[in-house]
Amino acid sequence: MKFFSRERFFELVRFCMVGGVSLMLDYAILFALTEFAGLYYLYSSAISFSVTVVFNYWLCVVYVFKGATKQTPRRAIIFFSTGVVGLGLNQLCMWFFVDVAGLHYLIAKLGATAIVTAWNYFTKRKAVNG
Repeated sequence: MKFFSRERFFELVRFCMVGGVSLMLDYAILFALTEFAGLYYLYSSAISFSVTVVFNYWLCVVYVFKGATKQTPRRAIIFFSTGVVGLGLNQLCMWFFVDVAGLHYLIAKLGATAIVTAWNYFTKRKAVNG
């Protein structure tokens, strides 16, 4: 039995593609809310992350994880619960990188995204596939 099958490889490729689109959406909302609406960066980050979780869920179900189109309420709750933990992790990283390390919030978002991505892949895969 292969540890990393061809199907799993392409699933990971799809996950990364969806993640890239989600990151662009997350960045656009974060930037717009912070720069144009004048929101504090942590509020903007929470809103952009939350919107992106919903968008990402939809794409994971219809495109990334084949066979996951028949979602149960339980799976959806698990998916969004892992998103809440991801939000907490994102916010902690954003705070640390901006307020402690002194990075610009858009640079900090790259670090936060890198950390949260690993969490998201494994937990969301389990959530949508049961």
